Amino acid sequence: MNRHDNTHLTGVVLIVVSAIVFSTAGIFTKGVEAGAWEIIFWRGIFAAGFTFVYVIWRGTFRREFMAMGKSGLSVAIVGASGIAAFIPALKLTTMANVALIYASAPLLAAVLAWLWIGERLSGKLVAGCVTTFIGVAVIFQGSAGSINLQGDLLALWMTCALAIMMAIYRRYPDTPAAGPAALSSLVLLPPGLVLGIPFSVLWQEVVILIAFGLVFAIASVTLAEGAKCIPAGETALLSVLETPLAPLFGWLFFAEIPPAATFIGGSLILLAVIVTQVSRRSA
Repeated sequence: MNRHDNTHLTGVVLIVVSAIVFSTAGIFTKGVEAGAWEIIFWRGIFAAGFTFVYVIWRGTFRREFMAMGKSGLSVAIVGASGIAAFIPALKLTTMANVALIYASAPLLAAVLAWLWIGERLSGKLVAGCVTTFIGVAVIFQGSAGSINLQGDLLALWMTCALAIMMAIYRRYPDTPAAGPAALSSLVLLPPGLVLGIPFSVLWQEVVILIAFGLVFAIASVTLAEGAKCIPAGETALLSVLETPLAPLFGWLFFAEIPPAATFIGGSLILLAVIVTQVSRRSA
């Protein structure tokens, strides 16, 4: 196995780990009575705190924070907007819908990378992205006219933000991962104080949100590091491997039973992910 293969394998492993960890986000969000902005505030404090500890432990504080540059600042700002949409989305719609809409990231990330840095789009990847897009459209159709639609739209913006971040990391692979992830959490603390009432949250729920912060920090760093190693479109396709896990957790923990449209759209998305990845590995 040559160096390129090792780099690619490392990227795949990091993205898969990130996807598995991210799939638990709905458990933390729906498992507390606190509102979205209260969750964003407490999750942000501890996600940033854990990331600071990680950076200091690695001895990379200067590189991660002082030298992140414009690309790092861009990732932080875009990431913050995605988080601000992600948490309310989980409150307003099912875990299955959020996870499946997230799967539209391949189309957006691949197209952005193609337009911005000229990254090649294979026919199989395009076909997988189009199939994914159709699946997301089916899910939206199933939510039309209900409160779920608000959550679905927020989930869509979260997905757009993720795709933009992936494209930035492909364009500027030296952009640090941990620093921008921590900064994206810190940026949301003032809005959390203004729009929420974080100090009214029960201490038992704060403990749960501490765990959420740790989980989110791990997922954010592994996603960013993995995105540097493989093409943006493939990164996004691998990331949606959380798709079958999030609905399963929603059913096990909260008895969420998504509508038929979610199952139909989700099947199309999973088919696109599996076929695209199998095709690439056998090429």
